[in-house]
Amino acid sequence: MYVIIVGAGEVGRSIAANLEETHDVVVVDRDAEVTEELTYALDVLTIHGDGTDLEILREAGLSQAGLVIACTDNDETNAVVCGAAKAVTDVFTIARVRRRTLLETWQGSQGAFGVDFMVCTDLLTAQTIFRISGLPSAHDVDTFASGLVRMAEFDIPADSPIANRTVSEADCYDSLTFAALFRDDEMIVTRGDTVIRGGDRIVVIGSPESTTDFADEVATAPDDAEEVVIVGASEIGFQAAREFEDHGFRPRLIEQDHDRAREVAESLPNTMVMESDATNADFLAREHVGEADVVVAALDSDEKNLLVSLLAERLGVDRTVAVIETAEYADLFETVGIDVAINPREETAEEIVRFTRTDHTEKVAMLEHDRAEVIEIEVGVDSVLVGRKIADATNDLPAGVVIGAISRSGEHITPRGSTVVQPGDHVIVFVDATVLDDVVELI
Repeated sequence: MYVIIVGAGEVGRSIAANLEETHDVVVVDRDAEVTEELTYALDVLTIHGDGTDLEILREAGLSQAGLVIACTDNDETNAVVCGAAKAVTDVFTIARVRRRTLLETWQGSQGAFGVDFMVCTDLLTAQTIFRISGLPSAHDVDTFASGLVRMAEFDIPADSPIANRTVSEADCYDSLTFAALFRDDEMIVTRGDTVIRGGDRIVVIGSPESTTDFADEVATAPDDAEEVVIVGASEIGFQAAREFEDHGFRPRLIEQDHDRAREVAESLPNTMVMESDATNADFLAREHVGEADVVVAALDSDEKNLLVSLLAERLGVDRTVAVIETAEYADLFETVGIDVAINPREETAEEIVRFTRTDHTEKVAMLEHDRAEVIEIEVGVDSVLVGRKIADATNDLPAGVVIGAISRSGEHITPRGSTVVQPGDHVIVFVDATVLDDVVELI
Protein backbone atom coordinates (compact mmCIF):
# COMPACT_ATOMS: atom_id res chain seq x y z
CA MET A 1 0.00 0.00 0.00
CA TYR A 2 1.09 3.56 -0.72
CA VAL A 3 1.11 5.52 2.55
CA ILE A 4 1.55 9.26 3.13
CA ILE A 5 2.58 10.30 6.64
CA VAL A 6 2.31 14.00 7.49
CA GLY A 7 4.51 14.90 10.43
CA ALA A 8 8.00 13.49 11.03
CA GLY A 9 8.06 13.84 14.79
CA GLU A 10 8.42 10.91 17.14
CA VAL A 11 5.05 9.45 16.14
CA GLY A 12 5.58 9.86 12.41
CA ARG A 13 9.10 8.45 12.50
CA SER A 14 7.98 5.41 14.47
CA ILE A 15 5.12 4.71 12.08
CA ALA A 16 7.40 5.12 9.06
CA ALA A 17 9.98 2.75 10.56
CA ASN A 18 7.28 0.12 11.13
CA LEU A 19 5.79 0.39 7.64
CA GLU A 20 8.87 0.94 5.45
CA GLU A 21 9.50 -2.75 4.71
CA THR A 22 5.95 -3.66 3.72
CA HIS A 23 4.56 -0.43 2.23
CA ASP A 24 5.61 2.42 -0.04
CA VAL A 25 5.95 5.28 2.44
CA VAL A 26 6.19 9.04 1.86
CA VAL A 27 6.82 11.39 4.81
CA VAL A 28 5.92 15.09 4.62
CA ASP A 29 7.28 17.63 7.12
CA ARG A 30 7.82 21.38 7.30
CA ASP A 31 11.35 21.03 8.69
CA ALA A 32 13.89 20.59 5.86
CA GLU A 33 16.58 19.26 8.21
CA VAL A 34 14.23 16.61 9.55
CA THR A 35 13.20 15.39 6.10
CA GLU A 36 16.81 15.27 4.93
CA GLU A 37 17.88 13.26 7.99
CA LEU A 38 14.97 10.88 7.56
CA THR A 39 15.94 10.22 3.95
CA TYR A 40 19.18 8.63 5.12
CA ALA A 41 17.75 6.96 8.25
CA LEU A 42 14.83 5.10 6.64
CA ASP A 43 13.87 3.59 3.30
CA VAL A 44 11.15 6.19 2.66
CA LEU A 45 10.59 9.11 0.32
CA THR A 46 10.53 12.49 2.09
CA ILE A 47 9.04 15.81 1.00
CA HIS A 48 9.72 19.17 2.61
CA GLY A 49 6.46 21.10 2.77
CA ASP A 50 3.19 21.87 4.54
CA GLY A 51 0.87 18.87 4.64
CA THR A 52 -2.19 21.10 4.73
CA ASP A 53 -1.27 22.35 1.24
CA LEU A 54 -3.13 20.27 -1.33
CA GLU A 55 -0.35 20.76 -3.89
CA ILE A 56 2.17 19.30 -1.46
CA LEU A 57 -0.10 16.30 -0.90
CA ARG A 58 -0.39 15.85 -4.66
CA GLU A 59 3.38 16.03 -4.94
CA ALA A 60 3.56 13.31 -2.30
CA GLY A 61 1.42 11.05 -4.51
CA LEU A 62 -2.04 11.57 -3.07
CA SER A 63 -3.71 10.21 -6.20
CA GLN A 64 -2.17 6.76 -5.68
CA ALA A 65 -2.26 6.70 -1.88
CA GLY A 66 -4.33 4.14 -0.01
CA LEU A 67 -3.75 5.75 3.38
CA VAL A 68 -2.96 9.23 4.72
CA ILE A 69 -1.80 9.48 8.33
CA ALA A 70 -1.76 12.96 9.88
CA CYS A 71 0.33 12.86 13.05
CA THR A 72 1.82 16.30 13.64
CA ASP A 73 1.75 17.73 17.17
CA ASN A 74 -1.14 20.04 16.24
CA ASP A 75 -4.69 18.65 16.38
CA GLU A 76 -6.15 21.21 13.99
CA THR A 77 -3.40 20.67 11.44
CA ASN A 78 -4.09 16.94 11.44
CA ALA A 79 -7.80 17.49 10.89
CA VAL A 80 -7.10 19.89 8.00
CA VAL A 81 -4.69 17.42 6.36
CA CYS A 82 -7.35 14.70 6.43
CA GLY A 83 -10.02 17.06 5.19
CA ALA A 84 -7.86 18.26 2.31
CA ALA A 85 -7.00 14.71 1.27
CA LYS A 86 -10.62 13.60 1.50
CA ALA A 87 -11.83 16.56 -0.58
CA VAL A 88 -10.17 15.29 -3.76
CA THR A 89 -9.79 11.51 -3.23
CA ASP A 90 -11.45 8.64 -1.35
CA VAL A 91 -8.19 7.78 0.44
CA PHE A 92 -8.52 6.36 3.98
CA THR A 93 -7.44 8.95 6.56
CA ILE A 94 -6.12 8.64 10.10
CA ALA A 95 -5.69 11.63 12.42
CA ARG A 96 -3.81 11.78 15.68
CA VAL A 97 -5.23 14.22 18.25
CA ARG A 98 -4.51 14.98 21.89
CA ARG A 99 -7.84 16.44 22.99
CA ARG A 100 -10.63 14.03 23.86
CA THR A 101 -13.22 16.68 22.95
CA LEU A 102 -12.16 16.40 19.31
CA LEU A 103 -12.45 12.63 19.47
CA GLU A 104 -15.95 12.89 20.97
CA THR A 105 -16.98 15.42 18.30
CA TRP A 106 -15.70 13.09 15.60
CA GLN A 107 -17.44 10.07 17.15
CA GLY A 108 -20.72 11.96 17.32
CA SER A 109 -20.56 13.28 13.75
CA GLN A 110 -20.17 10.65 11.07
CA GLY A 111 -17.41 11.68 8.70
CA ALA A 112 -16.48 14.83 10.64
CA PHE A 113 -13.27 16.55 9.52
CA GLY A 114 -12.81 14.05 6.71
CA VAL A 115 -11.24 11.63 9.21
CA ASP A 116 -11.93 7.89 8.87
CA PHE A 117 -10.08 6.83 12.04
CA MET A 118 -9.03 9.04 14.96
CA VAL A 119 -6.52 8.22 17.69
CA CYS A 120 -6.62 10.31 20.88
CA THR A 121 -3.17 10.28 22.48
CA ASP A 122 -4.27 11.36 25.96
CA LEU A 123 -7.16 8.89 26.21
CA LEU A 124 -5.04 6.06 24.83
CA THR A 125 -2.33 6.78 27.41
CA ALA A 126 -4.89 6.91 30.22
CA GLN A 127 -6.30 3.53 29.18
CA THR A 128 -2.78 2.07 29.14
CA ILE A 129 -2.16 3.43 32.63
CA PHE A 130 -5.31 1.75 33.91
CA ARG A 131 -4.54 -1.62 32.30
CA ILE A 132 -1.00 -1.72 33.65
CA SER A 133 -1.95 -0.54 37.14
CA GLY A 134 -4.20 -3.54 37.70
CA LEU A 135 -1.44 -6.16 37.64
CA PRO A 136 1.65 -5.98 39.87
CA SER A 137 5.01 -6.15 38.07
CA ALA A 138 3.29 -5.88 34.66
CA HIS A 139 4.93 -3.71 32.01
CA ASP A 140 2.44 -4.36 29.25
CA VAL A 141 -1.13 -5.67 29.36
CA ASP A 142 -3.61 -6.20 26.54
CA THR A 143 -6.75 -8.20 25.92
CA PHE A 144 -7.81 -10.34 22.95
CA ALA A 145 -10.88 -12.27 21.80
CA SER A 146 -13.28 -9.71 23.28
CA GLY A 147 -11.68 -9.96 26.71
CA LEU A 148 -11.53 -13.76 26.81
CA VAL A 149 -7.72 -13.79 26.57
CA ARG A 150 -5.17 -11.56 28.26
CA MET A 151 -1.52 -11.00 27.36
CA ALA A 152 0.85 -9.55 29.94
CA GLU A 153 4.57 -8.91 30.26
CA PHE A 154 6.01 -9.19 33.78
CA ASP A 155 9.26 -8.46 35.56
CA ILE A 156 10.58 -11.49 37.43
CA PRO A 157 12.15 -10.33 40.71
CA ALA A 158 15.20 -12.23 41.95
CA ASP A 159 13.19 -13.47 44.94
CA SER A 160 10.19 -14.58 42.85
CA PRO A 161 9.04 -18.16 43.52
CA ILE A 162 9.54 -19.01 39.83
CA ALA A 163 13.06 -17.57 39.51
CA ASN A 164 15.65 -20.25 38.68
CA ARG A 165 12.94 -22.75 37.77
CA THR A 166 12.23 -24.19 34.36
CA VAL A 167 9.06 -23.31 32.49
CA SER A 168 7.78 -26.85 33.05
CA GLU A 169 8.30 -26.50 36.79
CA ALA A 170 6.69 -23.05 36.90
CA ASP A 171 3.69 -23.96 34.74
CA CYS A 172 1.05 -24.84 37.31
CA TYR A 173 -1.79 -22.72 35.90
CA ASP A 174 -4.98 -24.02 34.32
CA SER A 175 -5.06 -21.83 31.23
CA LEU A 176 -1.75 -20.03 30.70
CA THR A 177 0.97 -20.21 28.07
CA PHE A 178 4.54 -19.06 28.72
CA ALA A 179 5.41 -17.41 25.41
CA ALA A 180 8.83 -15.77 25.69
CA LEU A 181 11.50 -14.20 27.86
CA PHE A 182 13.35 -10.93 27.32
CA ARG A 183 16.77 -11.12 28.96
CA ASP A 184 18.98 -8.07 28.54
CA ASP A 185 19.11 -7.65 24.75
CA GLU A 186 18.09 -11.26 24.03
CA MET A 187 14.64 -12.59 23.20
CA ILE A 188 14.08 -16.25 24.10
CA VAL A 189 11.06 -18.22 22.88
CA THR A 190 10.37 -20.49 25.82
CA ARG A 191 10.47 -24.29 25.89
CA GLY A 192 9.75 -26.62 28.77
CA ASP A 193 13.41 -26.70 29.80
CA THR A 194 13.95 -22.92 29.57
CA VAL A 195 15.16 -21.59 32.93
CA ILE A 196 13.51 -18.40 34.20
CA ARG A 197 15.96 -16.05 35.89
CA GLY A 198 15.54 -13.08 38.17
CA GLY A 199 15.62 -9.91 36.10
CA ASP A 200 13.91 -11.53 33.10
CA ARG A 201 10.75 -10.14 31.57
CA ILE A 202 8.30 -12.89 30.74
CA VAL A 203 5.35 -12.77 28.34
CA VAL A 204 2.35 -14.92 29.26
CA ILE A 205 -0.93 -15.44 27.40
CA GLY A 206 -4.03 -16.94 28.96
CA SER A 207 -7.34 -16.37 30.67
CA PRO A 208 -7.69 -13.21 32.80
CA GLU A 209 -8.04 -15.39 35.89
CA SER A 210 -4.85 -17.34 35.25
CA THR A 211 -2.95 -14.18 34.35
CA THR A 212 -4.00 -12.61 37.65
CA ASP A 213 -3.03 -15.77 39.54
CA PHE A 214 0.36 -15.65 37.85
CA ALA A 215 0.79 -11.98 38.79
CA ASP A 216 0.02 -12.82 42.41
CA GLU A 217 2.62 -15.59 42.31
CA VAL A 218 5.53 -13.72 40.76
CA ALA A 219 5.02 -10.23 42.10
CA THR A 220 6.36 -8.65 45.25
CA ALA A 221 3.46 -6.17 45.46
CA PRO A 222 -0.21 -6.66 46.36
CA ASP A 223 -2.44 -7.82 43.53
CA ASP A 224 -5.16 -5.16 43.67
CA ALA A 225 -4.64 -1.46 42.99
CA GLU A 226 -7.30 -0.32 45.46
CA GLU A 227 -5.68 2.96 46.50
CA VAL A 228 -4.69 5.07 43.49
CA VAL A 229 -3.04 8.50 43.59
CA ILE A 230 -2.65 10.53 40.40
CA VAL A 231 -0.24 13.45 40.48
CA GLY A 232 -1.02 16.21 38.02
CA ALA A 233 -4.33 17.20 36.43
CA SER A 234 -2.85 17.35 32.96
CA GLU A 235 -5.20 16.04 30.31
CA ILE A 236 -3.60 12.60 30.71
CA GLY A 237 -3.92 12.78 34.50
CA PHE A 238 -7.56 13.86 34.19
CA GLN A 239 -8.39 11.12 31.69
CA ALA A 240 -6.61 8.53 33.86
CA ALA A 241 -8.71 9.56 36.88
CA ARG A 242 -11.86 9.28 34.78
CA GLU A 243 -10.78 5.84 33.55
CA PHE A 244 -10.32 4.63 37.15
CA GLU A 245 -13.69 6.14 38.09
CA ASP A 246 -15.39 4.33 35.21
CA HIS A 247 -14.09 1.03 36.65
CA GLY A 248 -15.37 1.65 40.16
CA PHE A 249 -12.28 3.19 41.78
CA ARG A 250 -12.21 6.36 43.88
CA PRO A 251 -8.76 7.79 43.10
CA ARG A 252 -7.06 10.80 44.65
CA LEU A 253 -5.67 13.50 42.35
CA ILE A 254 -3.12 16.14 43.35
CA GLU A 255 -3.02 19.40 41.38
CA GLN A 256 -1.16 22.60 42.31
CA ASP A 257 -3.03 25.08 40.11
CA HIS A 258 -6.15 26.37 41.90
CA ASP A 259 -8.31 26.92 38.81
CA ARG A 260 -7.41 23.57 37.25
CA ALA A 261 -7.99 21.76 40.55
CA ARG A 262 -11.46 23.26 40.83
CA GLU A 263 -12.25 22.46 37.18
CA VAL A 264 -11.36 18.77 37.44
CA ALA A 265 -13.02 18.44 40.85
CA GLU A 266 -16.31 19.50 39.27
CA SER A 267 -15.86 16.97 36.46
CA LEU A 268 -14.75 14.00 38.58
CA PRO A 269 -17.41 13.25 41.21
CA ASN A 270 -15.70 10.13 42.54
CA THR A 271 -12.18 11.56 42.72
CA MET A 272 -10.77 13.40 45.72
CA VAL A 273 -8.90 16.40 44.30
CA MET A 274 -6.21 17.92 46.54
CA GLU A 275 -4.67 21.29 45.77
CA SER A 276 -0.95 21.13 46.56
CA ASP A 277 2.57 20.81 45.19
CA ALA A 278 3.13 17.06 44.83
CA THR A 279 6.91 17.50 44.96
CA ASN A 280 6.53 18.55 48.61
CA ALA A 281 7.64 15.50 50.56
CA ASP A 282 5.98 16.73 53.78
CA PHE A 283 2.61 17.00 52.04
CA LEU A 284 2.95 13.51 50.57
CA ALA A 285 3.78 12.06 53.97
CA ARG A 286 0.97 14.00 55.70
CA GLU A 287 -1.59 12.70 53.19
CA HIS A 288 -0.32 9.10 53.58
CA VAL A 289 0.54 8.83 49.88
CA GLY A 290 3.05 6.15 50.83
CA GLU A 291 0.15 3.83 51.63
CA ALA A 292 -1.12 3.95 48.03
CA ASP A 293 -0.98 0.85 45.85
CA VAL A 294 -0.22 2.91 42.72
CA VAL A 295 1.04 6.45 42.16
CA VAL A 296 0.72 7.82 38.62
CA ALA A 297 2.94 10.82 37.84
CA ALA A 298 1.29 12.85 35.06
CA LEU A 299 2.79 16.31 35.47
CA ASP A 300 3.90 18.57 32.63
CA SER A 301 7.59 17.63 32.63
CA ASP A 302 9.59 14.42 32.63
CA GLU A 303 11.87 15.73 35.38
CA LYS A 304 8.95 16.47 37.73
CA ASN A 305 7.43 13.05 37.05
CA LEU A 306 10.75 11.40 37.88
CA LEU A 307 11.03 13.36 41.13
CA VAL A 308 7.46 12.59 42.22
CA SER A 309 7.89 8.90 41.41
CA LEU A 310 11.12 8.65 43.40
CA LEU A 311 9.55 10.47 46.35
CA ALA A 312 6.56 8.12 46.24
CA GLU A 313 8.82 5.10 46.12
CA ARG A 314 10.82 6.37 49.09
CA LEU A 315 7.57 6.77 51.05
CA GLY A 316 6.74 3.10 50.38
CA VAL A 317 4.35 3.15 47.43
CA ASP A 318 3.98 -0.33 45.96
CA ARG A 319 3.99 0.71 42.30
CA THR A 320 4.94 3.87 40.40
CA VAL A 321 3.87 4.74 36.86
CA ALA A 322 5.36 7.80 35.16
CA VAL A 323 4.30 9.54 31.95
CA ILE A 324 7.30 10.61 29.87
CA GLU A 325 7.34 12.73 26.74
CA THR A 326 10.91 11.82 25.78
CA ALA A 327 11.01 8.20 24.61
CA GLU A 328 14.75 7.89 25.24
CA TYR A 329 14.11 8.38 28.97
CA ALA A 330 11.99 5.24 29.32
CA ASP A 331 14.83 2.83 30.07
CA LEU A 332 16.53 5.41 32.30
CA PHE A 333 13.40 5.90 34.40
CA GLU A 334 12.96 2.17 34.89
CA THR A 335 16.68 1.73 35.66
CA VAL A 336 16.54 4.19 38.57
CA GLY A 337 13.52 2.46 40.09
CA ILE A 338 10.34 3.67 38.37
CA ASP A 339 8.19 0.59 37.80
CA VAL A 340 6.66 1.61 34.45
CA ALA A 341 7.40 4.55 32.14
CA ILE A 342 4.75 5.29 29.51
CA ASN A 343 5.43 7.45 26.46
CA PRO A 344 2.22 8.88 24.92
CA ARG A 345 3.74 9.29 21.46
CA GLU A 346 4.94 5.70 21.42
CA GLU A 347 1.50 4.46 22.47
CA THR A 348 -0.06 6.50 19.65
CA ALA A 349 2.36 5.21 17.03
CA GLU A 350 1.69 1.62 18.06
CA GLU A 351 -2.07 2.12 17.88
CA ILE A 352 -1.86 3.54 14.37
CA VAL A 353 0.46 0.76 13.21
CA ARG A 354 -1.96 -1.78 14.70
CA PHE A 355 -4.75 -0.27 12.66
CA THR A 356 -2.79 -0.50 9.40
CA ARG A 357 -2.64 -4.26 9.91
CA THR A 358 -6.30 -4.96 10.61
CA ASP A 359 -6.79 -6.30 7.09
CA HIS A 360 -4.93 -9.41 8.24
CA THR A 361 -5.44 -9.48 12.00
CA GLU A 362 -8.15 -8.85 14.56
CA LYS A 363 -5.82 -7.33 17.17
CA VAL A 364 -2.13 -6.52 17.54
CA ALA A 365 -0.04 -5.78 20.63
CA MET A 366 3.60 -4.74 20.29
CA LEU A 367 6.27 -5.67 22.82
CA GLU A 368 9.70 -4.28 23.68
CA HIS A 369 9.63 -1.49 21.09
CA ASP A 370 8.28 -3.80 18.37
CA ARG A 371 10.81 -6.60 18.82
CA ALA A 372 7.87 -8.98 19.02
CA GLU A 373 4.11 -8.87 18.64
CA VAL A 374 1.10 -10.73 19.95
CA ILE A 375 -1.57 -10.96 17.26
CA GLU A 376 -5.09 -12.32 17.03
CA ILE A 377 -6.01 -13.95 13.73
CA GLU A 378 -9.21 -15.62 12.61
CA VAL A 379 -8.14 -18.89 11.02
CA GLY A 380 -9.32 -19.60 7.48
CA VAL A 381 -9.72 -22.95 5.77
CA ASP A 382 -6.36 -22.56 4.01
CA SER A 383 -4.40 -21.95 7.22
CA VAL A 384 -1.39 -24.17 7.88
CA LEU A 385 -2.91 -24.85 11.32
CA VAL A 386 -6.33 -26.15 10.28
CA GLY A 387 -7.08 -29.83 10.83
CA ARG A 388 -3.66 -30.60 12.28
CA LYS A 389 -2.25 -31.03 15.74
CA ILE A 390 -0.42 -27.91 16.84
CA ALA A 391 2.73 -29.95 17.50
CA ASP A 392 2.78 -30.93 13.81
CA ALA A 393 1.56 -27.64 12.32
CA THR A 394 4.11 -25.46 14.09
CA ASN A 395 6.88 -27.35 12.30
CA ASP A 396 5.77 -25.47 9.18
CA LEU A 397 5.98 -22.09 10.90
CA PRO A 398 9.18 -20.03 11.25
CA ALA A 399 11.14 -20.07 14.49
CA GLY A 400 10.02 -17.49 17.01
CA VAL A 401 6.29 -18.35 17.02
CA VAL A 402 4.17 -19.53 19.96
CA ILE A 403 0.43 -20.31 19.83
CA GLY A 404 -0.65 -18.71 23.09
CA ALA A 405 -4.42 -19.21 23.17
CA ILE A 406 -7.44 -20.15 21.06
CA SER A 407 -10.93 -18.68 21.17
CA ARG A 408 -13.64 -20.96 19.76
CA SER A 409 -17.27 -19.82 19.81
CA GLY A 410 -16.69 -17.74 22.93
CA GLU A 411 -14.74 -20.48 24.71
CA HIS A 412 -11.11 -20.13 25.78
CA ILE A 413 -8.92 -23.09 24.81
CA THR A 414 -5.40 -23.48 26.15
CA PRO A 415 -3.36 -24.88 23.23
CA ARG A 416 -1.39 -28.05 23.76
CA GLY A 417 0.57 -30.17 21.31
CA SER A 418 -2.45 -32.38 20.62
CA THR A 419 -4.91 -29.48 20.12
CA VAL A 420 -6.42 -29.34 16.62
CA VAL A 421 -7.29 -25.89 15.24
CA GLN A 422 -10.60 -25.52 13.39
CA PRO A 423 -11.66 -23.01 10.71
CA GLY A 424 -13.13 -19.92 12.34
CA ASP A 425 -11.02 -20.25 15.48
CA HIS A 426 -9.32 -17.11 16.71
CA VAL A 427 -5.70 -17.86 17.56
CA ILE A 428 -3.60 -15.53 19.69
CA VAL A 429 0.02 -15.88 18.64
CA PHE A 430 3.33 -14.54 19.95
CA VAL A 431 5.54 -13.71 16.96
CA ASP A 432 9.10 -12.51 16.52
CA ALA A 433 8.66 -9.26 14.55
CA THR A 434 11.23 -10.33 11.96
CA VAL A 435 8.97 -13.17 10.73
CA LEU A 436 5.60 -11.47 11.25
CA ASP A 437 4.59 -11.15 7.60
CA ASP A 438 5.42 -14.79 6.83
CA VAL A 439 3.46 -16.00 9.85
CA VAL A 440 0.38 -13.91 8.99
CA GLU A 441 0.34 -15.35 5.45
CA LEU A 442 0.65 -18.94 6.69
CA ILE A 443 -1.97 -18.67 9.43
